[in-house]
Amino acid sequence: FGKIRDGELKDLNLIIKADVQGSVEAISDMVKDITTDKVGVEILSSGVGQITEGDIRLATASGAVVIAFNVRADSAVRDMARNNGVDIRYHSVVYRITDEIKEILSGKLAPEKRETFIGYADVIALFTVGKGIRVAGCRMTEGTVKKDAFVRLLRNNVVIYDGKIGQLRREKNEVKEVSGGVEFGMSFDKYNDLKEGDRVECYEVEEIRAQI
Repeated sequence: FGKIRDGELKDLNLIIKADVQGSVEAISDMVKDITTDKVGVEILSSGVGQITEGDIRLATASGAVVIAFNVRADSAVRDMARNNGVDIRYHSVVYRITDEIKEILSGKLAPEKRETFIGYADVIALFTVGKGIRVAGCRMTEGTVKKDAFVRLLRNNVVIYDGKIGQLRREKNEVKEVSGGVEFGMSFDKYNDLKEGDRVECYEVEEIRAQI
C-alpha cells in the first residue's frame, strides 16, 4: 500500500481463490477493469478451492494480495503466509471485494472490519434433538469457541455456512465458551446440513481504522 501511495507500483497483483468456478469468473470480471490514473489490477492466478502453498509462493515472489472468497488456508499455509508477509483478504460478499480494491488503489481505505480467528473444532459425531435440530459433536483442535462470536462451517476448507451458533453445550450444560481440546456439542442457527469431518471456524470481528 505504501508503494501505491508513493507511485512506485503500477499494478496491484492479485491471486483469486473461490469456492466455485462461477465465483472465480464473477470476481475476475469485476476486478480486472478496475483502474485509476496511477495503478491498475493484474490477476496473476485464479482458481477453485482452498489456498495452497503454491499460491503463497507466487504471492511472495510477486508481492500479490490473495483474495479468498468463501475458502480458507490450512494452518501450515497460514503460517507460511504470515512468515512471508503475504496479505490474505477473506471475503464472503462479492461487491465488498471491488469496494476494497478501489479503496486501496485510491489510497483511501475505509475502516476495516478485521476478522480474528479464535478457534477451530472438528465435527466427530452428529445427533438429532428436538424438532429435527442437528447437533454437531465436536472436538476442539485450536483456541476457543465462544457462543457470542461468529462461526463458519468448512468442508474441505470451503465455506458452506457462515453465521451464528444456535446452542453450545458441554456435558449437557449450556456454556458461553469452550477451549482446551475438550469435546462439546453445538448447533448452528437455522442450518442443519452437517457431516462428520466438517470443521468449525470461530471468529470475532472488530472495526479498525485503516492505514496506508
